[in-house]
Amino acid sequence: MEAADFMPSEAVIAGIRHNIEAYEAKRASARKQVCWRVPLFVGLVIVFVGVVAWLFNSAADPNEQWFSTPHVFLYLGGFIVAVLLYFQALRPATRLQQSFRDSLLPIIFGFVRDVRYQHGVRPNSFDRMPRETVGAFSRQSFDDVISGRYEDFPFELYEAKLWEGSGKSETTAFKGVIVAFETIEPFPGTLVAARKAGKVVHFFRGMFVSKMQELSSGVAELDATYEFRTDNAEAAQPLVTGRLAQALTWLGETWPYDQARVALSGADGFLLMPRSKNFFELPDISVPIDYNIHVASLIADLGAMLATAALVRKIGAKDEAAE
Repeated sequence: MEAADFMPSEAVIAGIRHNIEAYEAKRASARKQVCWRVPLFVGLVIVFVGVVAWLFNSAADPNEQWFSTPHVFLYLGGFIVAVLLYFQALRPATRLQQSFRDSLLPIIFGFVRDVRYQHGVRPNSFDRMPRETVGAFSRQSFDDVISGRYEDFPFELYEAKLWEGSGKSETTAFKGVIVAFETIEPFPGTLVAARKAGKVVHFFRGMFVSKMQELSSGVAELDATYEFRTDNAEAAQPLVTGRLAQALTWLGETWPYDQARVALSGADGFLLMPRSKNFFELPDISVPIDYNIHVASLIADLGAMLATAALVRKIGAKDEAAE
């Protein structure tokens, strides 16, 4: 199965272009609204704070005018209100962009049966993903979530960010696209191909009994960057040295962003493709949408992801079923 198999027909492309034309007319109107709403909303706050601060001066110590304690609280409150009103002023643009995505994405996925698009919800398959695939994390967020079935290929594709901590101490475990799918042949246990852990993690693992056993693929390049762990070594070893190693080698040559990861757990398969930029991101409201620049590349990446997932789901299948 090639990425080209997932490309939309000319009729679908015509529908996308029609949607873009309709969006462009609304985008110009929304941009005009933002251009006057932002300076008006924020400007009113600045004027109000300035007038009240001037009134505070009549009761303030001459040495504390403009910088007394009430002034400081006023400035802080004004700043918070200004930020809130700034995002309120942008609402016409953010609502328009989200509505455009709501209509555009199902059209792009026109080749998918039972397609369903959601935004910001917890994907159904996420809790079934083996945590060893990404390592430790305590916080998660989800953006676009798309599920459906292509022929006999049910899948759920979603953007996710998994991390621990906050601010300067924040550690990102994964950020990118996760494709969850039903495998052709269920794996009797759990098998994970994840980023190789550091020496500290290995040390602490050795202090505790773990049911997950590490395996080697026999491919030096893969073993240097990947960690293969499973709770069923007998069933996993032929896959790790066979189709899984081949798939990961191919992924390393074709996915240009960061190290992809794979997990098999029973009938569930997971393909994690890291990417720092939001996959379904649209340009700023000031930038016109262009099909060739903003949409065609997204469709090509989407086709590549589904084609890769279709390849990965064959890893544990018998030869005749994988054809």
